[in-house]
Amino acid sequence: MRRLCPILLVSAAFCAAGLPAAGQVADLRSHTEFRVCADPAAVPMSSQDGSGFENRLAVLFADELGMPLAYTWFPQGAGFIRKTLRAGICDVVIGYAQGDELVQNTNHYYTSAYGIVTRKDSPLAAVDMLEDPALKGKPIGVVAGTPPATNLARAGLAKDMKGWDLFVDRRVENPVGDMLAQVKSGELAAAVLWGPLAGPLVKQDPELQFTPLLKETTGPRMFYRITMGVRPGEDEWKRKLNSLIRRNQDKIDAILRDAGVPILDDYGKAPKP
Repeated sequence: MRRLCPILLVSAAFCAAGLPAAGQVADLRSHTEFRVCADPAAVPMSSQDGSGFENRLAVLFADELGMPLAYTWFPQGAGFIRKTLRAGICDVVIGYAQGDELVQNTNHYYTSAYGIVTRKDSPLAAVDMLEDPALKGKPIGVVAGTPPATNLARAGLAKDMKGWDLFVDRRVENPVGDMLAQVKSGELAAAVLWGPLAGPLVKQDPELQFTPLLKETTGPRMFYRITMGVRPGEDEWKRKLNSLIRRNQDKIDAILRDAGVPILDDYGKAPKP
């Protein structure tokens, strides 16, 4: 789960150039604008038209800081952090998986999980584990290189997987949209996708459902805590964002729920109350 797209940020590390010394890093942040690094086409998370839920979070934080919002747009993939955040042309990535070494993480502001998308009227609608024998022999969509692809293979479903590329420019390719369309048409029996990507899109389609994978017992974990990413060394900036997250958690949760993001507790075991 890393935007990335969060799915990229959760699933693979990017190559990165060296950073300036810690004493120099603090001087890179703007004190007149809330400068966000974002993918222009990572719908439903971020979009250049401002419709993504991360766009709404950026507006919330800019308002709380009393600063105008400014974006640096760049497709999330190889080089995203190096050419945006680390280049000093923007100051925060709104959605970034906890624990990645390319950024300094704020406190997490939500936890979500990969899940399985099926038609509501599908014989697989009750499936909530990738080891369920009902999945055997059924075509299943998944993004190659993501944690659920490993779990599907371990469950003996490698021959049933239909994979999409992990690193794509979503201005010209739409793997999540393609998978959901094929689930709806019946070409795929199911798709296994990152919740913040699939949940909002499934919410808009009455024929589909998203079931978080909360019962997996082997392989990579299926849930991830999502933070904001800043440059290493910018401790004061991180503390300011942590304070904003803490004071505005209810508003953040409301934005995420309104968008259809599946929000779990901090341990990825149950929906957040």
